[in-house]
Amino acid sequence: MKLHGYWRSSAAYRVRIALNLKGLQAESATHALPRAEHRSEAYLALNPQGLVPALETEDGVLIQSTAIIEYLDERWPQPSLLPSSSAARAIVRGMAGIISADIHPINNLRILNRLRSEHGADDAAVARWVNHWIREGFLALEALVARHSTAGRFCHGDSVTVADLCLVPQMYNARRFGCALAGFPTLVAIDAHCRGLEAFRRAEPESQPDATQ
Repeated sequence: MKLHGYWRSSAAYRVRIALNLKGLQAESATHALPRAEHRSEAYLALNPQGLVPALETEDGVLIQSTAIIEYLDERWPQPSLLPSSSAARAIVRGMAGIISADIHPINNLRILNRLRSEHGADDAAVARWVNHWIREGFLALEALVARHSTAGRFCHGDSVTVADLCLVPQMYNARRFGCALAGFPTLVAIDAHCRGLEAFRRAEPESQPDATQ
């Protein structure tokens, strides 16, 4: 397999964690987003959406991080990244969706660049935008996770799920933009626990070969 990504892409970060948890190896292909390398003709031929991540597999090219993660979970079921019951799976997907569908898309680099170029937002305004939407999502996620986490180590129950794979990269973004996290003690504790696990450590942005780009 070959994973197309960028060191600071939180969506690619999620997939790196999943690969590590499954014990899978994937060749790394990097595309520097600030230099618009993901908009090259060659990459658009591979992934018409021109975003990262994309995963080249024997079954074809897969896009969208949560879809890629579910593919990996179905092909290599252990350790499972979704709970066994249908209700619990729906809860976990809902938690992941708060990040992958609500917080992340409107804080994506292309949105922030649009705020700057089309609406005259300076760095302070962009930071306020990011902080607002992270806080909105984290308020709901904190309540849900506090309700469904067994021991405060993972978002649901007491095993890693796709919700944790979404949370840790989003917490990285929150710290990067100086978001106040004091109001989210459960999320902070889970993030700290997960980042202590080898699969998460090896996926960290600063540990990637393109981290200087």
